[in-house]
Amino acid sequence: TRVCRRTTLALVIMRVLARHAFRRSNWTGASVRAFSAYPHAVVLPKDSNQALGIGQYAIDFINGKYGETVDDKVWERIEMFHTDSVMCGVSALAMKTNAPTVLRNEALTYKDSNGATVFGSGEKVSPEKAVVANASAVREWDSNGTVFGYNPSIPGHTAGEFGHNDFYPVVVAAAQVTGSIDGKKALRAMIASDEIRGRLAEVFSLKSYKIDHVVHGAIASAAVYGALLGATPEQIESAIGMAVAHYIPFRAIRAGRDLSDSKGSSAAISTEAAVLSMRRAMAGFAGPKDIFRNPESIFRFFEPTTGGTSSNKDIIDITLGNKQRWGPGDAPFNLVLSHSGSDFAVMGMHFKLGLYEHQSAGALQGVVNAVLGNPDLLAAGPSGVSGIEITAYEPAYGIIGDPAKKNPQTRQSADHSMAFIVSRMLLKAFKTDAATLSDNNAAWKALMLSPYDYGHEALWDKDTREMMQRISFKHGGPEYDAKYPDGIPTSMDITLSSGKTISSGLVMYPSGHARDTAADLKGILHHKAQLLGGIAIEKDEFSGFHSRLVNMIDASAGDMQKIYTFDYNKLVSHPPIDG
Repeated sequence: TRVCRRTTLALVIMRVLARHAFRRSNWTGASVRAFSAYPHAVVLPKDSNQALGIGQYAIDFINGKYGETVDDKVWERIEMFHTDSVMCGVSALAMKTNAPTVLRNEALTYKDSNGATVFGSGEKVSPEKAVVANASAVREWDSNGTVFGYNPSIPGHTAGEFGHNDFYPVVVAAAQVTGSIDGKKALRAMIASDEIRGRLAEVFSLKSYKIDHVVHGAIASAAVYGALLGATPEQIESAIGMAVAHYIPFRAIRAGRDLSDSKGSSAAISTEAAVLSMRRAMAGFAGPKDIFRNPESIFRFFEPTTGGTSSNKDIIDITLGNKQRWGPGDAPFNLVLSHSGSDFAVMGMHFKLGLYEHQSAGALQGVVNAVLGNPDLLAAGPSGVSGIEITAYEPAYGIIGDPAKKNPQTRQSADHSMAFIVSRMLLKAFKTDAATLSDNNAAWKALMLSPYDYGHEALWDKDTREMMQRISFKHGGPEYDAKYPDGIPTSMDITLSSGKTISSGLVMYPSGHARDTAADLKGILHHKAQLLGGIAIEKDEFSGFHSRLVNMIDASAGDMQKIYTFDYNKLVSHPPIDG
């Protein structure tokens, strides 16, 4: 009987191994075809060690293996996103927002002569502390760049995870630690960071499993920081394994009506852990290997690749009896990472032209469309608006269009309330000279929402509260849902007391969206930089500070040591924005 059992067990093992080998050979063939299909990219097949592959990609791309093959418009776009993020960060500090101030003060207690600097200081601190402080400041307004994780030109890259450009301080920290990285190499590393983070957002939707979107950025941060500091691919693999196995933030940080500092600082805290993981890996600590194929890490746990069929793939069987479920298997996705040309993830990312939650961009473009060419609307004034109906897609309808969000109690809740955001912009239009609203570009500049639109005074403004109550939301149904995340499908009907209805029309690609080609993006972003920078830094010093960022591609390694430096004691004085 024992012999029979052993023989049966051996046959089962042989069959499993044979099936596994067959799957691997099939995917190997697919990966060869993918390579020929994407000559400007590195393809990491699902049957490969993708954590190791990401490490090798970061090292090769950042160190110039592929030559000068990145299109000029990619360099320009990464500079624009980085500059925009820094203006967000320094203005958040100037207005004494809580988390950035707390984390900056904390960082300054971790002195390290071989470390990096926080905004507005030349004193070096531990690099992970500089990163958590600067990334928290960058993210505080929720006004920097956004990715929607959608690239239909690559099969399987339409998962639709969103995220933000919060992670550039990692690169600057590495430049300051090494002292040998110039501005162009730093920008190249920022392109790599956005590429890894953006492509992961295209293949794995964290939000579907109630995981915060910052995990992809933490993985990218570990890879890029390691590559800049001379880590091996194996050390980067180890750091990525630690970041995924030890530090997964769930969306509990976003639950509830009134959000805490944890929401805005999620990227910063995860990235702090990623940099620390990379430092430990370089010191010899061995983290989990091959984390994307690990059956108990988030990727295969939530999207099993063994022990299920296509019909029940999304059903997580956590019983120990399902041995195949926990055995060797592929990752859930192939991963395509560009190294040349113009098809980089950063080119599909979107700018916020002011302070607002990204899913409200279509509604704000609707306000601009309604205002332009409709003198009756401006003449009517706030009291002349009897109702506003906004038609939107999911998830915008269910999240920021939630009627419960018509009564925000904090700034962080207000900037996730479409009713509040739209009311503030529309009220601003009523107070603006109609001649100023001459075209789309002029309107976005004149009506741009600033930190003042979310401060304590604005939060409890009577006119804003009244306008919010006139706004209703309608789900656009499958027609609208199908258009996201390719666009931000939104329409708006404003009914006046006279009975006239002014319609915005369907907005798909609002100004700032990667697929919009009509707006003067440079001009509007320059206005935003002046708006936010002017809040923070006196005019004479702002010009030099802004110029260093805009021209970072020409910065020497020495220049990078002071790229974030300005006289913090001369910040423009403001009372705390939250009262």
